[in-house]
Amino acid sequence: MKIGLTLTLVALLASGIAFAQDKVNVRTDLSPEDLARVLRVTAPTTDFSKPEASENLQAGKGTTKFTVNADSFSHFMDNLSFEQEETFKLGNALFRKIWVSSPSSTQASDGLGPLFNARGCQSCHLKDGRGHPPTIGNDGVSMFLRLSVPPGEHDTRLAMDGVIAGEVGDATYGTQLQDFAVPGLKAEGRMVIDYTDLPATLGDGTVVTLQNPHYSVADLNYGPMAPDVMLSPRVAPPMIGLGLVEQIPAADILAHADPEDLDGDGISGKANWTIDPVSNTVMLGRFGWKAGMATVRSQSAGAFAGDIGISTPINNLPHGDCTEGQPECLAMPTGEQARLGVSEAPDPVMDLVTFYSQTLGVPERRNVGDAAVLRGKAAFYGAGCASCHMPKFVTSRDAPEKIHQFQLIWPYSDFLLHDMGEGLADNRPEGQADGYEWRTPPLWGIGLTQTVSAHTQFLHDGRARNLTEAILWHGGEGQKARDAFAELPKATRDDLIAFLESL
Repeated sequence: MKIGLTLTLVALLASGIAFAQDKVNVRTDLSPEDLARVLRVTAPTTDFSKPEASENLQAGKGTTKFTVNADSFSHFMDNLSFEQEETFKLGNALFRKIWVSSPSSTQASDGLGPLFNARGCQSCHLKDGRGHPPTIGNDGVSMFLRLSVPPGEHDTRLAMDGVIAGEVGDATYGTQLQDFAVPGLKAEGRMVIDYTDLPATLGDGTVVTLQNPHYSVADLNYGPMAPDVMLSPRVAPPMIGLGLVEQIPAADILAHADPEDLDGDGISGKANWTIDPVSNTVMLGRFGWKAGMATVRSQSAGAFAGDIGISTPINNLPHGDCTEGQPECLAMPTGEQARLGVSEAPDPVMDLVTFYSQTLGVPERRNVGDAAVLRGKAAFYGAGCASCHMPKFVTSRDAPEKIHQFQLIWPYSDFLLHDMGEGLADNRPEGQADGYEWRTPPLWGIGLTQTVSAHTQFLHDGRARNLTEAILWHGGEGQKARDAFAELPKATRDDLIAFLESL
């Protein structure tokens, strides 16, 4: 546990960032009795002889209970009403929609691009699961390169109350390399990945060969990029449990932050405050690989604009990520039509896609009482993994939807930024996150990756080919836990992996 909310507040104020009082306050949705109850049930366990109460219900009452198969991430939360099921299914249809270029006879589906990475949400989040790097015979549509340059004289980033959000895109290629284009237009280029082997020796002498990626771009069709351009690869993360994550009170996340490492345990944890484009206020970032987005709606709008080139009322960019350095792109027709709304995906579309994304269920855990899984859980805690991958939270009683209210959930994340060392650094800042920092990704559902996504490639760029490799890539604040794992006997390492595979 970190020192707590008081020191977090001191550190934030010391940094010169001005916040409204309610952004770093204690929970106001609970009675004193409920608050004491929440603190009790979310405290880290010390008993690994048996499962904790409700440990199999990773998403509280919304946990889905179906036969494990490729659709395990695509079910709606178990506590939806009949009317909400209909809304979910309409949102699912839009999430699966394949957008087409303009002009088109299917006027409700045109507006693609003109430059894009995918033709629909489901293209990246196939089966609502995890993306992967390109492989032989696979175009890698679920992975792309973020682009930015160091801020200069013309800093286009948003700023409010001392918070600077986002990044400055390349003058020609924008904030994302688009490897597809509509007919009549050239794509921007393609991502190139070269791997070199990197051996890692464990305490018992076992050698694990990691693949160390190196990124570049090729076949650029709009001239050179800026000489100081920064590249950051990203794979699509799983979609499950987002609505519950959105309803974790900010105070509970901040209670684990210790940006100055005042308790001296080597683990900091830093909030990535951002500017929400919907409310136009400073909010705690909790979505994206660097926690750059505060809400599911803003995250969805950013993906529509950057990945598919579809404008929304939040990101009214009918030409997507096209820049002034790409006049051919800006001259292409768009799908905006007054009779359907002011953008290519107007509010009714955004409402449905957002609700769908907020109500995808988290599957029930498997084998929670298995002896190896319980031993692995003890090893997970003992190695220090739970210091960042916080097991439990209780969502707000004031959540807008009853299905999200006051649920004990098990995401195994603190949703804070951590310095993960040189090996994982992309050397590209984003908002308050520097080039070494990444948000702790939730672990719920990670054991179903092979079943749902037909691969076991992890981390922000899919470089880790299994969970062991993912752990061995941890550096910086994760180095101590990584080394503890590496020193475990093989049987105990296998138990720890069995625990992760049960999530």
